[in-house]
Amino acid sequence: QVQLVESGGGLVQPGGSLRLSCAASGFTLGYYNIGWFRQAPGKGREGVSCISSSDGRAYYVDSVQGRFTITRDNAKNTAYLQMNNLKPDDTAVYYCATRCFVPGGYESDYWGQGTQVTVSS
Repeated sequence: QVQLVESGGGLVQPGGSLRLSCAASGFTLGYYNIGWFRQAPGKGREGVSCISSSDGRAYYVDSVQGRFTITRDNAKNTAYLQMNNLKPDDTAVYYCATRCFVPGGYESDYWGQGTQVTVSS
């Protein structure tokens, strides 16, 4: 059974950190693009960060550049999103998916169920 399962969300104060995990099962994550997307209340889904399978490069939306870091551990079939210096505007449900928001790489339409990140004092 193909699955992506996110974990690591929660409530954090502004300036705090969280690390999200995305564990894949039923397929080899390393063959695919892997991306993190988020959706805030009342807003559309936004691409946050991704790694392209075509060149291995990491890409970030401007609003998280320098604060978030995406990595993947092929041995664990897991991807991560380290989020530092969190801001209230980062509050959203975060999803991982076998997609990237730049052209190229190998994609599929696998999505996780999402994990809530709330940044509030």
